[in-house]
Parts: sequence; structure tokens; C-alpha cells
Amino acid sequence: MKFGSRLLSTLAICAVPLLSHAGDYPSKPITFIVPWQAGGSIDAVMRAMAQSASKTLGQPIVVDNKPGAGGTLGPAAMAAKEKPDGYTIAQVGAPLYRLPLIQKTNYDPEKDFTYIVNLAGITFGITAAPHTAFKSWADVVDYAKKNPGKLSYASPGQNTTPHLGMEQISALAGIQLTHVPFKSSPETNTALLGGHVDLQVDGAGFKPLVDSGRVKLLAVWTSQRTKRWPDAPTLKDLGYPLVIESPIGIAGPKGMDPKVVSKLHDAFRAALEDPDVRRTMAEFEFVPAYQGSEDFAKFVVQSRKDEKAVLNRLGVLRADLK
Repeated sequence: MKFGSRLLSTLAICAVPLLSHAGDYPSKPITFIVPWQAGGSIDAVMRAMAQSASKTLGQPIVVDNKPGAGGTLGPAAMAAKEKPDGYTIAQVGAPLYRLPLIQKTNYDPEKDFTYIVNLAGITFGITAAPHTAFKSWADVVDYAKKNPGKLSYASPGQNTTPHLGMEQISALAGIQLTHVPFKSSPETNTALLGGHVDLQVDGAGFKPLVDSGRVKLLAVWTSQRTKRWPDAPTLKDLGYPLVIESPIGIAGPKGMDPKVVSKLHDAFRAALEDPDVRRTMAEFEFVPAYQGSEDFAKFVVQSRKDEKAVLNRLGVLRADLK
């Protein structure tokens, strides 16, 4: 056998496992990093989706809770250390692409991840405290225009999606509100009921207050009105060209095999139709917000552009990005 033939034969033999890898995937359990404490709403929904997707893939998907750095610690560690073989993936969301706009990080959200699929969004909304007479968002805007800066609103944290979303809405409405950040939904609920703030902006942590009639839900930020609160208008209903749901998606390290990405994408997309998954999502007021791999990656790029402008207006954009 000539040298060239031997070389071709050797290359062909070496190529077999490389080519068969994607076809055999998955051949062992998959680690799924959820960057939040166990027992929370995102954790519960992700566990339901992982269990459903594992049935399609034929291998267990093992949830590994790695909270920290506002939901970025786990995905960042994955991007830095794990192989792009599809056996370690992570739940990713707005904090992942927002934090690098505020401070320097050891990852680039546009270069260091393979975006697999976006699955859901969070039902955010605006509620009014019992001591106010606000029956609608129009009432808020009317009062705020006559009394700039006198109305306050609580959010579950500085530079969170509720905070930045409210700043976008206020700018479009031409009003000035005073932001009062807290650390969690229970704290914003307490502040609202205690009359320490006039409004609250949060995810569905306000659900028990609204359902009991103690507070008024003035608007939701989802693309459509919710089944639970059909009388609450969306931002689009109010004339604002905004849908703010905060992506709940899945990504892996950069450089993943497209065939492996496709298998993961298809399994988790199928999970969205699972009745058990839908029930869990409804329990925590998550809404389906499917985006394929390419669209999800484009969404991240566009969202960074949009939030960059808001963060710059608030004076918290990294100086080297201005």
C-alpha cells in the first residue's frame, strides 16, 4: 500500500468516531446547570422540562443547581471549562447578556455560547398599592405627569428586568417615577401592602395579592393577555411597542456540533407541548416563548443593543462601552 493510501485509510478510521458521535448522541446522562437555588420557580419549570426532554433523548438529564452572580455563575463556568459535546448545558437568561454591559466579565455572551433554544418567558406586571386610587395605568400616567418623581415603585433589584422594563415604559409614557429596589418578591409585596411604595413591578410573585383582591394589576408585559388575569391589558394594548418576558432558554459552550444542537433543540421544544410541563409553567405564570437556535442567538444580540441604551440613560453602562 502506498503512503498516500495508508494516510487516507488512517484518516478514514479516525473519522468514524467523530462522525458517529452526533449520531450516537446522547449515549450517557446530560448535566443541566440551573443557575438558581433549588425550589424556585425557574428551577421547578426547568426540572419539568428536563424530565420531559429526557424521555425524547433516551438519557437522564440531571439538574445541577449552581446559583450565584445573578444567574450568570453557572453558565459562565460551563463556557470556560466544559467541552462542547452536548453533555453539559445550562439555563440562560437576561442576566447573562446584561451583566457584561455593567461590569467586565470573563465571558462574552455573543461569542462564548451556543444558543440552543428559548422556551419560556416570565409574566411581569405592574400592580398598584391599596392606598392609591389607581384603577388603570392611565391613572398612573395622569398623576405622574402632574407630580413628577412623587410616585415610587418597588422592584426585586437594581438593573433587573423589572427595573429596566419600567424605565423603558416610563420613558415612553413621558413620566418620572422613583425606583426603590428590594432583594426579592416577598419584600416588594410587603412594601406594597405596607404603603411604603405606590407601585410594584415584578414577576408573578404578586399573584397571591392580585388573586385575593388586595392589589390591582394594572398591566402585564407579555405578548398576549394572560388566562389568569384576562382584564389586565398588555403593554401593546396600552400603546407601547414592548413585550418584556425575560427569556428562559438553554445554551451550551461555543462550538457545539449542529447535529447535537438540533437533537437538544427538538427534545426541549417537544417538552413545551407536554401537559405536565404546561401545568408547571401555569403554576408559576410562565408563558411559552419559543425561539429556535438561530433566532435565539439573534435575540441576544438585539437585546444587548436595546438594553445598552437604557443602561446608558441610567448611568450604569460600562464606561468603555459608551
